[in-house]
Amino acid sequence: MAVINTNIASLNAQRNLMRSEGDLQTSLQRLSSGLRINSAKDDAAGLAITNRQTSQIRGLNVAVRNANDGISIAQTAEGALQESTNILQRMRELALQSANGSNSSSDRAALQKEVSALQSELTRISDTSAFGGLKLLDGSFGSKALQVGSQANETIAISLQNVSADAIGGQSVTGAGSAAGTTSNAAIGLTAGTLSVTNSSSGQVGVFAVAATDEASDVASAINALSSSTGVTANANTEIQIASDFAAAITAGTITTSSGTTDLTGVTNAQELVDTINADSGSTGLSASINAETGLVRVVSSEGLDINTTQVVNGAATFTVDSVIDGTAAAATVDATAGTTFTMGTVELNSTDSFTVAAVATAVPGEIFGATASTLETIDNVDVSTATGAQDAISVIDGAIAFIDANRADLGALQNRLEATISNLSNISENVSAARSRIQDADFAAETANLTRNQILQQAGTAMLAQANTLPQSVLSLLQ
Repeated sequence: MAVINTNIASLNAQRNLMRSEGDLQTSLQRLSSGLRINSAKDDAAGLAITNRQTSQIRGLNVAVRNANDGISIAQTAEGALQESTNILQRMRELALQSANGSNSSSDRAALQKEVSALQSELTRISDTSAFGGLKLLDGSFGSKALQVGSQANETIAISLQNVSADAIGGQSVTGAGSAAGTTSNAAIGLTAGTLSVTNSSSGQVGVFAVAATDEASDVASAINALSSSTGVTANANTEIQIASDFAAAITAGTITTSSGTTDLTGVTNAQELVDTINADSGSTGLSASINAETGLVRVVSSEGLDINTTQVVNGAATFTVDSVIDGTAAAATVDATAGTTFTMGTVELNSTDSFTVAAVATAVPGEIFGATASTLETIDNVDVSTATGAQDAISVIDGAIAFIDANRADLGALQNRLEATISNLSNISENVSAARSRIQDADFAAETANLTRNQILQQAGTAMLAQANTLPQSVLSLLQ
């Protein structure tokens, strides 16, 4: 059919040319951008999927940076805690040095000067340790969340505590109850029953029995047997001081523990008394020394055994026995010539966590312990200017070291956890990026083939359109 108003062949050629031109533009866009999906019309579902994946990938990359910042914070804090530990170790050395009986008051005063300087430095480190202006160890940091995921609330907490000299030390209860650490003429008998030690932080409870015949050493052993669960350790100690003018030689009398007895017969002066007691230390568990400042004889059972002094006969001379609690003698002395004196040791409980001691049955904690709730003995109160203060300082410093060790362990564990987190985040980011690439990125091998095909089609289409446009001219031959 020969028509001129409607050139079907031309229209067909135009349509195919437009399609090949669109395909060519698409190929050029994909090859120039490197993306298969440049707009929603390319692949609406694929666009939505890749946008979600892009959000995840970018979130994961930020999370990796956040985790690295967390590691940096932990490393900074841990480095400061390392130096704090070095300071505490030096303070412990000074306390042990001061506790030695060879030191005079002036020697201990000199040692205390260094301790005071170290106390100040410990607080300065706590106040000045910071990360990007954020104070770490002065107690203001608290607990903060590290965003280590691409979604909301995917966090890991980092906690830092105050490690200044007035905030760290050891939680303790010193036994100075109605029976413990007292001297009497009557045999000491405790109220039989059951006591409990409760760790306030973990809630762990340890229960132990107290017998009427128990000594401080027995109570300490029972508490130490439970320390793995309660975190509370016990030290027992019994100390008495003896004063005498030794106007006459001792003709009768003994000092006795549950382990053995020392006969005091023939002692004429303080040094002989010390030598006599120390000669039997292997059997009695007692050690004696002369206090250089007071001249009194100090007798100690480091195990916490009861010390019993029988009636001492030395004519009209004085011979008094007094219990000593934490370096302080009891208010009233007991004259050993009046009969046997009985001294029960004190029990000191120590822990890095707060704790309480309470009666479960009929035993009264006050018979052994002067308090039922622990108190924090801090580093800033450490004083090694006296032998007693030096002895007390050791347990306080040990508590502070244990506290810092626990914090450093937490920081070390956190660093390892964050490193594992970074590794996992990087792995997820890599795999999600690969998945997104398969959907979003252009396949250059396929697209270059498409480009070549579309270029040929366009050239062919243009040629055919030209041919189609000349077809109506054949009608002119009919009009001739």
